[in-house]
Amino acid sequence: MVPERRRYPRMREVVFHVLTERPGHLEAQADTLPICITAPTLEELQHEAREALIEHMGPAHGTVRVQVRRGFVGDATGTQPAPRPLAAARG
Repeated sequence: MVPERRRYPRMREVVFHVLTERPGHLEAQADTLPICITAPTLEELQHEAREALIEHMGPAHGTVRVQVRRGFVGDATGTQPAPRPLAAARG
C-alpha cells in the first residue's frame, strides 16, 4: 500500500526592486503587488517588505518568500530605457 501524497501549497515569491538608493534612504517596489516601501538600510528594507506583505495578504503571507534586489530594472511602470543609437557605419 502506497501512502497518499500530501499536497502542500507552493511557496510563492515576491521580488522587491530597489528604485531609489541614497545614503540613509532606500525605496523599493514589488514586482507583482501594489506595494512600495522605504527604509534607511537594506536590512530594514527586507523587514519592511515582510511587514508590508503581512498587511497586504494577511495570514497567507507565510506562503510567500521575499527577495529584495538592487540594480536597474526600469521605473515602477516596468519601462526600460531607450536603446543607445547605433554608431554610424564606417564606409
